[in-house]
Amino acid sequence: MKLVTVSGPPSSGKTSIIIRTIEILKNEGYKIGIIKFDSLSTYDDISYKKLGIDTKVGLSGNLCPDHFFVSNIEDCVKWGLENKFDILISESAGLCNRCSPHIKEVLSICVIDNLSGVNTPKKIGPMLKLADIVVVTKGDIVSQAEREVFAFRVKQANPRASIMFINGITGQGAYDLSVSLKNAPEIQSLLNKRLRFSMPSALCSYCVGETRIGEDYQAGNIKKMSL
Repeated sequence: MKLVTVSGPPSSGKTSIIIRTIEILKNEGYKIGIIKFDSLSTYDDISYKKLGIDTKVGLSGNLCPDHFFVSNIEDCVKWGLENKFDILISESAGLCNRCSPHIKEVLSICVIDNLSGVNTPKKIGPMLKLADIVVVTKGDIVSQAEREVFAFRVKQANPRASIMFINGITGQGAYDLSVSLKNAPEIQSLLNKRLRFSMPSALCSYCVGETRIGEDYQAGNIKKMSL
């Protein structure tokens, strides 16, 4: 089975891109499963099920969705293998710019939209910098010059990634992504595989439920500004 991780900031168009790509793969006879990770709620599984795609949802609640992903992705792979999927796609929640939901030897995709600002690619950490493919959405809303500058900034942040412009509404450009998914490496298990970069580190009093403000209530991994 091929495993693909798809991540990106909130509302960048991850689900739309996946749907357009799935439509192409389904027509070619591929059996596909979806794992949708989110924080508090999601309706994306409804869209996938309308296409007849087997979908599982994981809600992290008050946990970091990236840590929740790492704790559950191995079981998700087992579910995919049991159902004999050709391709299993893991869609992350809309993640912060420091998140790192990519796994070595697993095809990784970062979705980012052209409206987020030309400096945004430099602000995003491992989620973009270590991705195999960077998909840029909403390029139809900006000028050709803005698209080229944005692509240049993406290339500066991740020189080795392939950059694809895809329209999530019309599906234009999704065929190229479908080819990349078909050529993704196959896996039998994620046991002993490694993340491409470490997760954000945080274990402080606020992580475990503290709500009061003040140094007396701060403990654990605390980082202070120099003022």
